[in-house]
Amino acid sequence: MPMHYAKLRNSRRLQRVLALLSDGREHSTRDIIMRAQVCAVNSIIAELRANGLPVTCRVCGGVYLYRLGA
Repeated sequence: MPMHYAKLRNSRRLQRVLALLSDGREHSTRDIIMRAQVCAVNSIIAELRANGLPVTCRVCGGVYLYRLGA
């Protein structure tokens, strides 16, 4: 079953997270929640990817870090 996801152009939630990630730096789940005022960061990242954005993720000391770009 295909994933249903918000389109970037219609979602302020996705736009806020994209704006945060657009600085090219890594951001933790907590940082994204606090600064973009969102929850379910893993789902938002999946939606950004479904919209064609290359968001990477790595784990460092049990903390998930997200970055826009390859």
